[in-house]
Amino acid sequence: MKIRLKKINTPISGEIKLESSKSESNRALIINALASGQSSNIENVSNARDTRTMVKLLTERGDFFDVKDAGTTMRFLTAFLALKGTNATITGTDRMKQRPIGPLVDSLRDIGAKISYKENEGYPPLIIDKMENQVISELNLPGNISSQYISALLMIAPCLPQGLIINLTTEIYSRPYIQMTLDLMSAFGVNSLWEGQRIEVKSQNYMSTSYVIEGDWSGASYWYTLIALSESDSLKLLTVRDNSTQGDRQIAAIMEKLGVASSFDSEGVSLSKKQIADSNLKLDFKNCPDLAQTVMVAAAASGVRLEMTGLESLKIKETDRIAAMQNELKKIGASLEEESGTWILHPSKQLPDSLTVETYEDHRMAMAFAPLSQLMDVEIDDPGVVEKSYPAFWEEMKKLGVVIQ
Repeated sequence: MKIRLKKINTPISGEIKLESSKSESNRALIINALASGQSSNIENVSNARDTRTMVKLLTERGDFFDVKDAGTTMRFLTAFLALKGTNATITGTDRMKQRPIGPLVDSLRDIGAKISYKENEGYPPLIIDKMENQVISELNLPGNISSQYISALLMIAPCLPQGLIINLTTEIYSRPYIQMTLDLMSAFGVNSLWEGQRIEVKSQNYMSTSYVIEGDWSGASYWYTLIALSESDSLKLLTVRDNSTQGDRQIAAIMEKLGVASSFDSEGVSLSKKQIADSNLKLDFKNCPDLAQTVMVAAAASGVRLEMTGLESLKIKETDRIAAMQNELKKIGASLEEESGTWILHPSKQLPDSLTVETYEDHRMAMAFAPLSQLMDVEIDDPGVVEKSYPAFWEEMKKLGVVIQ
């Protein structure tokens, strides 16, 4: 299936109620499930497919867990099942079986978990049985591995008889996501200590609470790009907070450099068009890799050259996002090249009148390129991929006047 977004000829204005954060939602759901039956009131849970999958699997609690293409669900449930599983199998799509999970499994085994690989060493599917005894209480882990491995370990840490200390041995990537995990644990009554490279969580109990999930800053990024590529439009995004711990909150600062001003109030953030001051930017995505595709499209279409670091994890996401972006950016006359560990985006000199975007089974490919409908007709292949994180995305585009055929 394909859809075509017709070039927008009228000003964009209005309000968007953002999808709730699946990052917060999935953490809160795991924490709640670890709270020894003390059920909490979690409001505004995300409707993203990843979160719906998490809810389903935690509710059914069988011995077979199919996470489909949900990476966060795979990693968080693997740690959860190390405490709660009974000869449980956890698996996913063919692509999920190509996404590494070895560092998390190794750490859980070191602690005392009983986990085996069903097919290929280092990759799902896994067979997990309940941990009987905690063997060690201190781990050394690189700080530049996926923050989801670290978050998965932290969330089960208070449930371990000896608690857990994690020493991060290298530069820390995705620091805001680790902090988000600790903040959510705190909201559910668990104390932690993070000093330098050392995180300590003592054995303690999660408490029941009421918690409202924030709007998703990853989802906000697409609307920032829509304004960046507009003439003089304005838009208000509801349910996001200025003081958010989401790593993708950085989109506001990044887009300030790409022609979008942000103004916060108690309801959310208002976006407005401004002039781009510099056509050469250096950006580090190590704390917000999910923003990279969106920012690349905005820069490529705005004539801004980017020097980017922190993109290492993009190769092991839903697809190889580096290769996918190289292919699709080429269609609008832009290029993405690596030079000595830094990725250089050379912007388009002349945009085409229309574009067909392949999505590579990746929700962010579809939504990153959709704002180009401000400048040209855009055909999106397999538009249903947005169900993974933002099911209402196309409907929200329609509300803003985008004609979708």
